[in-house]
Amino acid sequence: MSEGLSRRAVVAKLLERIDDALIVTGLGSPVSDVMATRDRPLNFYLLGAMGLGTSVGLGLALSQPERAVIVITGDAELMMNSGALATIGVKAPRNLSIVVLDNERFGETGEQISHTAAGIDIAGIARASGILEAEAIRDMDRLPAIRQRLTARTGPFVAVFKVRAERSPVVMPPKSGVVLKSRFREALLGQY
Repeated sequence: MSEGLSRRAVVAKLLERIDDALIVTGLGSPVSDVMATRDRPLNFYLLGAMGLGTSVGLGLALSQPERAVIVITGDAELMMNSGALATIGVKAPRNLSIVVLDNERFGETGEQISHTAAGIDIAGIARASGILEAEAIRDMDRLPAIRQRLTARTGPFVAVFKVRAERSPVVMPPKSGVVLKSRFREALLGQY
């Protein structure tokens, strides 16, 4: 896909006014994009857990129903566990939004073509799974409305951003899962 939005610009704009929302990133580029544009203790970065971003986000949304939860993940990562969309559709957490950065590639394993390059429609899968609010976005003008939707707690909601397959400078959090978990837990629940 040569056309499409800039992945990092999409993430930066979406996170501009995200205050107390809880953010979970899928593996790989989403970690780097969120870290580079808006690192904060209420971000939970998944490292080494490909396919589990939506599942972790669902668990967090169910356990913290008064907080907006935003999952930022890639198309290939989401497709590794697309069954999570069915569980989200059944549980219907109003506070859960999923942002999919769809570059039609498996970015972490060598840029192989992903399912969406073959025509698989993630927003369509989400709707078929009972997530009625799901759409593909190809225009930066939609970002303010989407950003508002992410924290409205009227979900579940899936926004699939069609982005270019491009490399951005890599910015990574500490590689210690214990450090990341502890930082997030303390920001969410206080000292323990």
